[in-house]
Amino acid sequence: MKGAYLTLPIARLAERWLSEDKDPETRSQIERLLAANDEDTLEKLLRNRIEFGTAGLRARMEAGYSRLNRLTVITASQGLAAYVATAVEGAQRRGVVVGHDHRHNSAAFARLTARAFLRLGFHVYFYPGLGLTPEVPFAVKRLGAACGVMITASHNPKDDNGYKVYWENGAQICPPVDEAIARSIGENQLMEPQSWDEDGVEADPNVEDVTQRMMDAYFDAAAGGLAADREANSRTGLRYVYTPMHGVGAPFASRMLAAFGLPPFVPVPEQMSPDPDFPSVAFPNPEENGALDMAKDVADAQGIDLVLANDPDADRFAAAEKQPDGLWLAFTGDQLGTVFAAAVLSMARRAGIPDERVAMVNSTVSSRMLSVMAQTEGFRYADTLTGFKYMANELLALQHQGFFVGFGYEEAIGYMIHDHVLDKDGVTALAVFVQLAAQLHAQGKSVADYLEEQYVRYGFFVLANSYFVSPDPAKTGRIFSRIRYGPDADEAGADVQRFEFVRSAHGDTLKYPRTIGGFPVSYIRDLTTGFEMRDVDKVSAEAPLVVGLDECRPTFPVSASSHMVTFETRNGGRLTMRTSGTEPKLKYYLEVRNQDNDREAAARDLEAMVNAVAGELVRATENGL
Repeated sequence: MKGAYLTLPIARLAERWLSEDKDPETRSQIERLLAANDEDTLEKLLRNRIEFGTAGLRARMEAGYSRLNRLTVITASQGLAAYVATAVEGAQRRGVVVGHDHRHNSAAFARLTARAFLRLGFHVYFYPGLGLTPEVPFAVKRLGAACGVMITASHNPKDDNGYKVYWENGAQICPPVDEAIARSIGENQLMEPQSWDEDGVEADPNVEDVTQRMMDAYFDAAAGGLAADREANSRTGLRYVYTPMHGVGAPFASRMLAAFGLPPFVPVPEQMSPDPDFPSVAFPNPEENGALDMAKDVADAQGIDLVLANDPDADRFAAAEKQPDGLWLAFTGDQLGTVFAAAVLSMARRAGIPDERVAMVNSTVSSRMLSVMAQTEGFRYADTLTGFKYMANELLALQHQGFFVGFGYEEAIGYMIHDHVLDKDGVTALAVFVQLAAQLHAQGKSVADYLEEQYVRYGFFVLANSYFVSPDPAKTGRIFSRIRYGPDADEAGADVQRFEFVRSAHGDTLKYPRTIGGFPVSYIRDLTTGFEMRDVDKVSAEAPLVVGLDECRPTFPVSASSHMVTFETRNGGRLTMRTSGTEPKLKYYLEVRNQDNDREAAARDLEAMVNAVAGELVRATENGL
């Protein structure tokens, strides 16, 4: 059936869509395209099914099997519900948690999701109003639910939406569960959507509005575990500006700050109310250049030196601080991660938790400063693949071994500061950050001063994370092939020296570069080919090294379907290059550490390696990138 479906003429495929779709708006879109005989657009919308990816679904909202709309939400929910019913013991009794943000169609998608689970006999724990993403994983864990679904596209453009899934432990889904869910959804995508009724969901006897109960518990859990001294917090003279970026965060941020005993924020009036069109920003992402400009203007007008933000679904957190020279320092995700890690370690010590029992993690493309902190202070550290689904599950595994879950973060301004929410939580991060800033303010210090103290103790780390737009997958593949196997025989020009790792069992010879920017490569990990080796610069250049079938295998999962390779160099450099799963980008994450806190030397090394990425590895000019 699936093969026949893929080969249907596009007009027939459009007719099939019209026979299934009961949404007048999306039906009308397909009808107009059919009438105009716009086969190219119909192919883009209808030929391929939307794929269940990293944590669920995310796509532009419009008609078509490849987009997010009522029909694809219904079929995805049918597939998810069918899988959960068989995979989780007592799933219907334990129930599902469903929430949504303020984006266009989010409320409707949430109700259709709930309806699909109700059809299979599930109890539904429902958040009928606008909510923040952390409320769903919190409720899944607190209620012991079988799974959770949050309708949100986080900080994506206004025309996008998403369908984020949490498993019974409260963390995002990981392999092999995500693959099994994807198969079940794929099977249900070929079946008729069963229920289009959005009305009356809240009145169903199997639907329970858990908003007040769960939100009371959420704020109590965060403040109870993380608020250091409410009385001292209330006395602070610290002032700060806050923006939710037209998202849902403001009321939740206000209540969390009050739970910590902290004074209220100074608002950015134009950005406080939820608005799915995000009218005052080009992109509703606090990381984007210019995104915090309105907040800085408010701060400048009132003589305030601190600006804070959540992204629209309030799971990420950003901060900027005015420096003595009058310029604003926008903290990077890794700098904030360092600040939070140091603060959490201090909090754990005050609570009497030994350093060796504290566990912290970050993603493999985030700064290694957390690793150096762990080596210096003695707490447990682990890095994981990119994504909180990996970090949260790693912290859970460490917790089961007796470790205290301290902290997890990713460089994309996501922070998990307690185990009540097994995902990034921007509202809790906001309160912990303001509490720290208030403590520093009482000592006459800034957050930048605190960060500087960490550099002095652990060494200076400087980063350059960027990307090349590479719309041709074949060209991207050739770029990575050259990195792994060296240039083609007919390529003109000089090349760098290369290793030779002969893998007879794989039928290939890996020829990674021996240097990057002139710095010797000391470590290689390739999660596409399945190769990992330390101290590679000690391998003789005189003859190829034969690698056995079970030798030099990575500890992380390997996937030949995407590109990801990491190099470390003897000058303290670390470079990870990977393809994006959602955009036509070749991304790189580059960091240089100078353990003597020599910033000029670190900057010189970083510049040399940035140039080498473009010139030696990607060959951007030759490839037209």
